Amino acid sequence: MATILDLSASKRQRTGTGAMGRLRKEGSIPAILYGRTHASTTLKVDGKTFSKIVEHSASDNILVTLKIDGEAAEQLALVQEVQHDHLRGGILHIDFHAIAADEEIHANVPVDLVGTPIGIKQGGVLEYIHHTLEVRCLPKNLPDSLPVDVTHLNLNDSIHVRDIPLPEGVRTQMGGDVVIAMVAEPKVEAEPEPAAAAAATPAAGAAAPAAGAAAPAAAAAPAKKK
Repeated sequence: MATILDLSASKRQRTGTGAMGRLRKEGSIPAILYGRTHASTTLKVDGKTFSKIVEHSASDNILVTLKIDGEAAEQLALVQEVQHDHLRGGILHIDFHAIAADEEIHANVPVDLVGTPIGIKQGGVLEYIHHTLEVRCLPKNLPDSLPVDVTHLNLNDSIHVRDIPLPEGVRTQMGGDVVIAMVAEPKVEAEPEPAAAAAATPAAGAAAPAAGAAAPAAAAAPAKKK
């Protein structure tokens, strides 16, 4: 099950691109907390602390208990989105979704295929059709992943949603017949079509021109002078 970690946060008054840039230089990450029953609140959290949480998390679904300076009550939250700086590295911004311990949440949980299928020895290839399964559950029941044994799969066998054992308190609305993974026959690339036949060899050169027409008749002799 997902581990709920404590995370300290402070409210921030400064907004705008320049202000958030200065926060990052100071080692903080700008964030926002919002929810169905929680007013949007701009926050900042320690960059090193949150980066370690992300680095050691077994799932993209991270649950934290936010301890916000100046607020007596702690707030359970799901990390809804993390914006990364793909050019320079680091985290640009975090979205926290405020939830309640007794409120059912929905999340996409990774499906972990365990073992080597028999079908691999038969020349097959194990293919993921869906890497995650959308589930609904209470926060305390949220699994890090959903392991599925695939060692028994033969060539052309499949794993369907109905074959995935769900932990107690976890359910999914995906249809039971939806294929999650399968052992498929290797794709054989079609041989290239033969090149179109080369243009027909030109016919032998035309026969030598017919003998020239008879020499033109001699010019009529001038009439004799009388």
